[in-house]
Amino acid sequence: MINTIIDTITLNPMSDHTLPQLDAQSFQTPQQSLLRSDNASSHAPRILMLYGSLRERSYSKLLTLEAARLLEHMGAEVKVFDPLGLPQPDAAPDSHPKVQELRGLAAWSEGMVWTSPERHGAMTGIMKSQIDWIPLSVGAVRPTQGKTLAVMEVSGGSQSFNAVNQMRILGRWMRMLTIPNQSSVAKAFLEFEEDGRMKPSAYYDRVVDVMEELVKFTLLTRDVAPYLVDRYSERKETAEQLSKRVNQKAL
Repeated sequence: MINTIIDTITLNPMSDHTLPQLDAQSFQTPQQSLLRSDNASSHAPRILMLYGSLRERSYSKLLTLEAARLLEHMGAEVKVFDPLGLPQPDAAPDSHPKVQELRGLAAWSEGMVWTSPERHGAMTGIMKSQIDWIPLSVGAVRPTQGKTLAVMEVSGGSQSFNAVNQMRILGRWMRMLTIPNQSSVAKAFLEFEEDGRMKPSAYYDRVVDVMEELVKFTLLTRDVAPYLVDRYSERKETAEQLSKRVNQKAL
């Protein structure tokens, strides 16, 4: 008897095609036609770049500026945020000028680049503070969702991926489309000239790869980003319920 039941389950795993748990009104079958925009954007991709250091000679800043030159050469419009003067999260009101500047740039952008030094095996607090000031939601809308993201890190020792791995997790939390490629520059103090320009190397070639991929993914997704991140579970919620859930007060 038991063998018969097992055989039945094995041979007919999909014998019951009903979906009683599904909310039929909220469910939508993905449509290929909705992944193509009838009015494709023609403006330059808008990229915001953040770096995680306040040092006078900051290698994360130098790497960011080198990547910015590449992005501009590829036709993107680039803005680099200077974190100097940005208060710690919760240490100032949202109306602080640097907070407003950062949030305005985040809303303006279609893609981002986050570059952090690795400090004590993690991204820096300067990097994390910038991300923490970008709101998860404004009402029921997440301002970063559907935007592309590239992550890079610099380190003073051997090559590591701790900071980029952390930033990937944050990108997922912020509902961003993090590209597959990434850059990690080891012994960064050896990779830049005195004038701040990056030396030709395999590390530089990887930065070119990452920026090229970011521009491609941004062009590919920016017009259909709302559809890509549209979720069944959130369609079930009312706007009021969603706003209440994602705007829970910090503990």
